[in-house]
Amino acid sequence: MSVACGQGGAPPTVAADAPPVVGVVTVGRKDLTRKLTLAAEFKPYQDVAINAKVTGYVRTMYVDVGDHVKNGELLAVLEVPELQDQLRQAKAAVLQTQQGVDRAQYMLKQAQATYQASHLEYTRLDGVTKTQPGLVAQQEVDDARGKDQAAEAQVDAAQAALAGAREALAAARAERERVQTMFAYARITAPFAGVITNRYADTGAMIQGGTAQAMPVVRLAEDDVLRLGIPVPESSVPLIHLGMPAQVQVTSLHQTFTGKVARFADMVAFDTRTMYTEIDVPNPQRLLVPGMYAYATLDLDQRHQVLAVPVQALNRQSSGTTVMVVNARHQLASVPVRLGLETPNSAEVLAGLRSGEQVVVSGASLLHPGQAVQPKTVALPTVTGAS
Repeated sequence: MSVACGQGGAPPTVAADAPPVVGVVTVGRKDLTRKLTLAAEFKPYQDVAINAKVTGYVRTMYVDVGDHVKNGELLAVLEVPELQDQLRQAKAAVLQTQQGVDRAQYMLKQAQATYQASHLEYTRLDGVTKTQPGLVAQQEVDDARGKDQAAEAQVDAAQAALAGAREALAAARAERERVQTMFAYARITAPFAGVITNRYADTGAMIQGGTAQAMPVVRLAEDDVLRLGIPVPESSVPLIHLGMPAQVQVTSLHQTFTGKVARFADMVAFDTRTMYTEIDVPNPQRLLVPGMYAYATLDLDQRHQVLAVPVQALNRQSSGTTVMVVNARHQLASVPVRLGLETPNSAEVLAGLRSGEQVVVSGASLLHPGQAVQPKTVALPTVTGAS
């Protein structure tokens, strides 16, 4: 009895195993950039509570929360009656001491005139005595000498009195300037341009001056430039330098801003193994607001037109790193490679490969050297923002 083993009575045939299909990528040259992206929160470039330097009552408040002010702009004026009285007294003291100087100058001129007359008289008599002895009585010459010496002493006394009066005038002027300076403190001005973020006092409020514990008048934040503090990992610390550009992405605004590394702690914290680093971000249009969340990206290292392979092609082992290469006969070979700069997507190849070779990027763990395969070029996904 015959058995039908297939349609039309034809016996079945077994097809030979076809080589597996593997995804490959052609080795080529490209620019590589290693990036560091960290999240942070914007802070004002400067943020200060403005206190009064003198004690007084708030006479006028010129600003409120949200107001933008310029450097030196008037924020508030205090009423300080005691300083007003002191200033009037200081001005009166200056006028009084100035009159004392004027009197002393007059007395000096008078004493000098008297001295000149007496000295001239004595000189004349003394000359006659020497040229014509006995013509003038010695008593008359002695009297002239005494008057001359007394007049000279009066000149010295007048000069001393004038010096004292001038010192008193200088002290009175210094006191007036001191009181004027204190009185000027009643006008509270902005130490820098910025925005008023808080107002603590209203008209008529009593403000204590000169102490850190006293209630401030307002709080001022500089917002035309903002700070972004990021913790740089220890491994990246050697690559950080002043002036390094940074791309700052603000998700709430759907915008990216440009900043630069302005300062860093220059030491690694023991607990976090990171270095505190600050990025300055210009904010001329004031789109950024302190407290906003942002992602700062730094380009730590760059390589231009280097031989590179996708990280999916790398087979890392304790003995080293290898890649699977498909040769011209479509057979696999395991090739050791030496790597340089690595990014989330690609790795620089320093030795082991040539441009144009095909490396396996999928299913390499199921393959073995010498195996025949069918290569198929594939496109690999990339990590956003990384080269």
